[in-house]
Amino acid sequence: MVAGMWIRSTMAYRSSFALTLVTSFCVTFFDFVAILLMFGQVKGLGGFSFAEVALLYGTAGTSFGIADLTMGSVQRMGRRVRDGSLDVFLMRPAPLMAQVAADKFALRRFGRVLQGLVVLVWGLLLLDVAWTPVKVLLLPVTVVCGAVIFSALMVLGASAQFWMQDAAEVTNSFTYGGNTLLGYPPTVFAQDLVRGVVYVVPLAFVNWLPALYVLGRPAPAGVPEGAAFAAPLVAAVCCGIAGIAWRAGIRSYRSTGS
Repeated sequence: MVAGMWIRSTMAYRSSFALTLVTSFCVTFFDFVAILLMFGQVKGLGGFSFAEVALLYGTAGTSFGIADLTMGSVQRMGRRVRDGSLDVFLMRPAPLMAQVAADKFALRRFGRVLQGLVVLVWGLLLLDVAWTPVKVLLLPVTVVCGAVIFSALMVLGASAQFWMQDAAEVTNSFTYGGNTLLGYPPTVFAQDLVRGVVYVVPLAFVNWLPALYVLGRPAPAGVPEGAAFAAPLVAAVCCGIAGIAWRAGIRSYRSTGS
């Protein structure tokens, strides 16, 4: 209901909404323009073709766009803790997480989802892949699980802001920064970084590992081949950890007082 209220208020100014949606699409597309410029000078990036990089970029961008659209508002938690506006949500007979996620719901963020989908479809049209039923099913599962993993990271970052109200930019380095990282093939990064996004912050399960299986490429050194199918399990674990952190943050909250 809260999200619907914000959507109705947005659509009351349809020309303004259309402009912001187009602006959001164009601004995020500039990230991919950098990749286009690279391939204007080289034929491959880390051994990956343009279509393969487009697949990586499109899956990560679409997953992050969905997470940002649905859960992006939780990243304002530090501000709500500082000014005491969180108290208003706590007094309402509704789940706190749902209220925080729906507050100031920004439909313009759909431009990021649309941009990721355009690049993803573009890459799929250019790819020469021996499609199997498993690969076809793995692709949408990857996008959904990636969105869940990004959402869990956003909730973890919001939970940390109960104690560190100015930590929003630190948590953004794992969400927005992770989205940028996953737009490039893992072969261009150091092996220690690749292991870090597999075993520490499991960003590799957003798109790298499933996409490598779809492309018929081997997993990074030290990563089991079956890891490409572990994204649903990883997403569930991330949600569990995020839920524990969120409840701990709520229990520690004492309001700002006056």
